[in-house]
Amino acid sequence: MSADHTRAPVLEALAEYRRSARLSFTPPGHKQARGADPAVREVLGDAVFLGDLLASGGLDDRLGRGQVLERAQELMADAVHADHTFFSTCGSSLSVKAAMLAVAGPHEKLLIGRDAHKSVVSGLILSGIEPVWVEPRWDAERRLAHPPSAAAFEEAFAAHPDAKGALVTSPTPYGACADLARLAEVCHRRGVPLIVDEAWGAHLPFHPDLPSWAMDAGADICVTSIHKMGSGLEQGSVFHLQGDRVPPELLGMRAGLLSTTSPSVLLYAGMDGWRRQMVLDGRELMGGALELAAEVRAAVEEIDGLHVNDRDDFCGPDLADDFDPLPCVIDVTGLGITGYRAADWLRERGVDAHLNDHRRIGMQLTHADDRETAGELLSALKELARSAPELQEAPRVAVPEPAELRMEQAVLPRDAFFGPAEAVPLGAADGRIAAEMITPYPPGIPAVLPGERLREPVLRYLRTGLAAGMNLPDAADPSLETIRVVARS
Repeated sequence: MSADHTRAPVLEALAEYRRSARLSFTPPGHKQARGADPAVREVLGDAVFLGDLLASGGLDDRLGRGQVLERAQELMADAVHADHTFFSTCGSSLSVKAAMLAVAGPHEKLLIGRDAHKSVVSGLILSGIEPVWVEPRWDAERRLAHPPSAAAFEEAFAAHPDAKGALVTSPTPYGACADLARLAEVCHRRGVPLIVDEAWGAHLPFHPDLPSWAMDAGADICVTSIHKMGSGLEQGSVFHLQGDRVPPELLGMRAGLLSTTSPSVLLYAGMDGWRRQMVLDGRELMGGALELAAEVRAAVEEIDGLHVNDRDDFCGPDLADDFDPLPCVIDVTGLGITGYRAADWLRERGVDAHLNDHRRIGMQLTHADDRETAGELLSALKELARSAPELQEAPRVAVPEPAELRMEQAVLPRDAFFGPAEAVPLGAADGRIAAEMITPYPPGIPAVLPGERLREPVLRYLRTGLAAGMNLPDAADPSLETIRVVARS
């Protein structure tokens, strides 16, 4: 029987709950907005509180006999060609940890692209998994990492045949994509699963002109943030499973170790409604977004000093395998300023960039944009170009060469993070083993991992980056005058 994608089980149950005018003596304590602070109600509106109720004993009965969540997850799985789907209200940061825990355990090896998000490193710290880092493909001209190649994973498996599986990030926040079909084949030849952190790829299944998505490419587990490129609310995430290399009950158990017992029905509703929207209208919506992105890209190229990174920049030998044009990553080096400076200038004028680094800003376009929002963006970028000569010159960021960027993983991340540690001056940290994670954010790829042997080029990168406006939210010492390292015995 074919799935009925006109239905939205969570939304329908929520509407029925409102119609029934149930009297609740359960959490949440605001009791359908009645007890909420008036100032909060004025800002948020009562609709937020009316949609905020218990999942069990509210949206569904205490035994879940309505199978509201189960039916919503089954429809989501059908929409994206997965065998099983799990909703998460703790973001893809939780989902990717659950995927890792379902594939490897303490002191077992997992191959991981070194361009992984900080949530992956947090998973290593919590689990005790031993990472085998697979080097990204480094664009030395643009100083940018792309997902590792299938050949790089092949070599890593040859050196570590006991690895339990592999994890790759695709797309990256910059829109660069891996050859997932080849990566899946490399893993499956050895009988082990492939995990894809596809947090930035929720939209990929819904238009043929977008890069291939993980389930269609043969991945075993895929993690997707519905709130990034979809229409869900912040923290709304799903992880999908197919095949028999990872039992669904095992993945569910591992997720249960991390997930909340008080999930947000609001987030469930956002994910459920987004799935219906995409199945019914996704091709048209994504097609419109792609057309608009092409127009915006062409217009930005006409602005002196700006360049939009495109397929020719990102794809090719030793670079990415595919490219998503919707992130709209703009190189501002022609203006003589950093991406940090550009992002701050734009925010002061009411326009927010989704990422920034030493030379780029990312202006994420989705199906929610139209010619009006695109026009406002282009006007702001033109004004930025005109104003750039008057902006105070930012300090230069000393980005390391590829050979300098990678540091030895001398101790397991978990052991370094939880072991005896001390704070030393940054200038005395060269050669010491890091006991903390330090992550330029966005995009959230750690420059320093617990257990890595620190080297001066990376320390200089962080020091100069901080002076130029880099955000380092992980650092124990936000000023970076000191760094936390493993104590000497």
